Amino acid sequence: MKQALLFLSVFFSATLFAQNTCNELFISEYVEGWSNNKALEIYNPTNNAIDLSGYFVSRYSNGATTATVANSIQLSGTVPAKGVYVAVLQKLDPNGTGQEAPVWDSLQARADGFYCPDYNVTNAFYWNGNDAVLLAKGTLPTTATTVINPTNVTGFAIVDVFGKIGENPANETGTASGNDGAWSSQFPYSTGAGILITKDHSMIRKSTILKGQVTNPSFFDPLLEWDSIPAVVVRLDANGDTLFGTSGNPILDGNWTSLGSHNCDCNSISVKETVAIAPSVYPNPSNGIVFIKTQNQVRKVQVVSSLGQQIKEYNLSANQSVLELDLSALQGVYFLRMTNTEGEQTLHKVIIR
Repeated sequence: MKQALLFLSVFFSATLFAQNTCNELFISEYVEGWSNNKALEIYNPTNNAIDLSGYFVSRYSNGATTATVANSIQLSGTVPAKGVYVAVLQKLDPNGTGQEAPVWDSLQARADGFYCPDYNVTNAFYWNGNDAVLLAKGTLPTTATTVINPTNVTGFAIVDVFGKIGENPANETGTASGNDGAWSSQFPYSTGAGILITKDHSMIRKSTILKGQVTNPSFFDPLLEWDSIPAVVVRLDANGDTLFGTSGNPILDGNWTSLGSHNCDCNSISVKETVAIAPSVYPNPSNGIVFIKTQNQVRKVQVVSSLGQQIKEYNLSANQSVLELDLSALQGVYFLRMTNTEGEQTLHKVIIR
């Protein structure tokens, strides 16, 4: 254990550098969905497009303190200025089963690139809720057993870390074994206490986060920098009622419509526009009760699902400055379509847990 801790200390101190905000890529969304539905959204907060060929992703499985080239993958493609790149596990065979089960069509449609089709070649994108994920600069060597560190990787620099390298979080029973553990909502976040957050969920970086985590955290609080949404949502009809399939079970949809764009305070233009036209919505994320402070400008609020279906509609009077919404029957990502006194509309994303 002392050797592992020493390695991590050297590993991160060797790559630690003064990082200003909004000048480097970071992970803006992490998808740990059912089966092979795995994805990373990478956000570019700068004013220039960034070539991804100089970056790679590594997975630290089940508390591993080291990762090798076999646990890593060199990225490709370009992230546009103030835009995102969505990387998805490459499982595209519709007839695949088990470990080869296909990524759902709705997630495939969100992808800018696919990675790691063969687990035996590279397993970087096969994470579960208890695996740490590293986004780093550098060019991977060709030998599969080579360990990822500043000595072996040319141009190595940590860009972002999801989770805590060297820690294997437990499941609900407090057992840290297998792949059923996850970081949770209660300190120290690794014992299974509270609610498991990173298993079968997507994690969306909060808009106030302006740079990646460039050191291994002492504790990984998954809700400190991230909002958590479930991997799937129940499909609803226009009245907000559950739709059922021919088997009698509710129809489930993958909950990744948030992939493909990221709201970040690095984009000062969008922030100024939002402040000018959008009311205050709080708390967000919410456990079901959401308040809108309208400043007497909003006349109608429509609650719209991530599939574009209207769930509820509220009409406001001219002197109503605060609206309380009871959305406790919902779960996932929804949008509030607000119409002001001039007939102009704006959308505001809200997350219901």
